[in-house]
This record gives sequence, C-alpha cells and structure tokens, in this order.
Amino acid sequence: MGSVLSHMTMSLDGFIADPHDGIDELFGWYGAGTVTVATADENMSFRVSEAEAELLRTLVSSTGALVCGRRLFDITKGWGDCHPMGVPVVVVTHRPPDDAGKWATMSFAPTVEDALERARGIAGEKDVCISSADIAGQALELGLLDEIAVSLVPVVLGRGIRYFDRLAQGPYRLGEPTVIPGPRATHLRYPVERP
Repeated sequence: MGSVLSHMTMSLDGFIADPHDGIDELFGWYGAGTVTVATADENMSFRVSEAEAELLRTLVSSTGALVCGRRLFDITKGWGDCHPMGVPVVVVTHRPPDDAGKWATMSFAPTVEDALERARGIAGEKDVCISSADIAGQALELGLLDEIAVSLVPVVLGRGIRYFDRLAQGPYRLGEPTVIPGPRATHLRYPVERP
C-alpha cells in the first residue's frame, strides 16, 4: 500500500489561496521553466524546470487516487471529470451533487476516513494525494497523513486560506525534508513523524 500525502502550493506566510480563492500569485511556477510537462487534460500543460518536471512526473506516476473536499470540487467544476493528474478523485462531502451518478472519475464519501479508505482501494499500491487544505488538516489530526509536500512560493499574500488552519491538536513534528529548488518555488516534502 502506498502513502497518503498532501501537496499544496503555498506562500511564505502559509496561504494556499487569496481570500477570494485566487491562486495566480502562487501558481506562476507552473509556467516559469523551459520543460513542458503534459497533463491528462489535453488543454493544460506545465512549463517548469528540469528538476520540477521530474518532481511532477514522479508525483503523477506514483499517485493512484486523489482526495479533495466539496468546496474544491465546486470551484473547479470537478475539473470537467478529468483531473490533470489523470486519476480518480474521491470528494469528501455530506451532500453529493444531484448529478453524482454522471461523474465517471469522481466518487463521493461522507467523511475523510471513508474517502481515504475508498481512495486506497482505488490506488492499490500507489499513493493517495490529498488536494484540499481542510481535508489534509483532518487527515493529519486523525493520524492518516504520511507526508506533507509544499511548493513554497516567494510571495507574501498577507491573508487568505491557510494550508493548515484551526487544528485542534498539535504540535505535529515532521522529519527531514526532501528539497528541490525551482525558479519560482522551492519544493519540500516532509514525512510526518508518528508519536
């Protein structure tokens, strides 16, 4: 069985989006390089450094399922039923959309635990990646998160949506990071230490 990890692009002051869900200041690194990385969405590709291209290719090839929250699902309109990673997505929600049955690559689960169990079943030996901040925080508090990945962007947003906000417990200690520098982001991947 693979790991459960969360990966977010984050500002230096801990935000993954501005107060209006804007990500333009943060996602510039996806176009700041010279190496093109295709995605499962034929209308989207990234231009990153060679090291970042390897990071993205490894992330995609090792991920078997994605978990997100209903808010991200709504904001992205379910990625048009084709997430750029090209893997099935399990959405954590107590209120699935009325058209839940029409989504070929999306499924819906009422709790983080249920979503991760379903995603692990889908992923098999591959990793499960959490792409929503609130879901990542819940998984961390439940002891279900193995790794935290941060693409740290050299910008200070001042306010917005935090990666880990309002955790009931803590501190959570992380192990030594893997570090990959890039032209507009430094990529960090930390193992979560177990007590």
